[in-house]
Amino acid sequence: MQHFFIEPSQAEGEWIRLNGSDVNHMKNVLRMHAGERVTVSDGAGKTYQCVIDSYEDKEAVLKIESQEESSTELPSRIYLFQGLPKQEKMEWIVQKSVELGAYQIVPAAKKQERWQEISRNAAKQSGRSVIPEVIPVCTFKEALEQAKQLDVILVPYECAEGMKETKTLLEKIGPGQSVGIFIGPEGGFEEAEIEQALAAGAHTITLGKRILRTETAGLTTLSVLMFHLEE
Repeated sequence: MQHFFIEPSQAEGEWIRLNGSDVNHMKNVLRMHAGERVTVSDGAGKTYQCVIDSYEDKEAVLKIESQEESSTELPSRIYLFQGLPKQEKMEWIVQKSVELGAYQIVPAAKKQERWQEISRNAAKQSGRSVIPEVIPVCTFKEALEQAKQLDVILVPYECAEGMKETKTLLEKIGPGQSVGIFIGPEGGFEEAEIEQALAAGAHTITLGKRILRTETAGLTTLSVLMFHLEE
């Protein structure tokens, strides 16, 4: 079933008025007609099952058949603090981290508008009810300040203690806790940066005996947390 996003204010009583580029996509690309069903999410946790009623001017009028709170979101909010990789790897990281359940992505780079659109499309494809925000560029120091408000801060690091200690730490994370994941740029974190992270309350973890690329480390951590939190 086709999936679209709206602002919460667009849902009024039994009706939703869809506008913007989604209307052209629905009407002229997908060639959807009155009577066909679509899924609509408001980006804040509510999902609606709707039927197309009509097209009016530049709007698609949808009748709400049912609504529910999302069951596709992780029980904890996961924030991915991603160091800037080379070339177009960041686009892939944004797409896959959204599919794996990240709540917010904090890049140390530019192209925010492009990455936000990738996040929106990935949220549609993976059936999420929330579009994860790709926030403005920030420095490592600024990112640590933001992370101090979170319950748990994780830093995958090749010099961290063994897998047993990491497993024990991750198993203590419970539903409802907010989690920040710090991933270094290509080349990894410097020792001084690890010290700054530890001073901010972070925990270093290991992801195994192999050294992972920057575009792999964050997604690996997200995958482990997704499995643990949805178990």
